Amino acid sequence: MPKEPLPTTKGFDPEMAGKRAECDGGGHFGEKYIRREEFAGTLSGEYVDHGDPPWRWYLLKDLYQKPDHYAFDSVWCEKGNIYLVGE
Repeated sequence: MPKEPLPTTKGFDPEMAGKRAECDGGGHFGEKYIRREEFAGTLSGEYVDHGDPPWRWYLLKDLYQKPDHYAFDSVWCEKGNIYLVGE
């Protein structure tokens, strides 16, 4: 039986837009391992809520800190793993 996709809601939070932030999360290392990875950049204010109850993820862009192997200029960060810089 196929699983139903999690309900998602996109939105914009002007209170978070433009704030510098750091976030960390898990990332794959090789085929069997996971490690913590750190990112720093500017929050866009865009978010996506997944599931019920919602699990909020914010878009961190203009990254000035990211793992060497990470090829993108933005990353989605879970709200609980975001640390605002200077606040």
